[in-house]
Amino acid sequence: MKVITANFVTCAVKECKTSAQSFPLHFHDAELEMSELDFQPEFIRNVVPRIDWEALRVTANELGFPTLPDVKPEGDALNDEQTLKDLHRLLLETQVMEGKLKCGNCGHEYVIKEGIANFLLPSHLV
Repeated sequence: MKVITANFVTCAVKECKTSAQSFPLHFHDAELEMSELDFQPEFIRNVVPRIDWEALRVTANELGFPTLPDVKPEGDALNDEQTLKDLHRLLLETQVMEGKLKCGNCGHEYVIKEGIANFLLPSHLV
């Protein structure tokens, strides 16, 4: 599961739909794998406005990445090559291979195995 994906998913439990604590889901026992990909500055420039920056900061911190800036880069900051490379490495090259995503509201855990998160809910939670 690429780190970027975690910024676009929330808890699927019905009672969590209205809770702000159901996003972001929190990584636990995460085993990371880094895979080098071609640098895509235009993709990063286009995706950053869609990213929930505070959620990304939480995720980066939980995964042990250096602290991201308090403010989402925009304007000229999105032309800084080092900023784009750092975001590329975090968002696209970092993959969680094993671990769990846990909801901050209900505590439900979504297991990640072989890089794939299982978001299927047991019938009693649907």
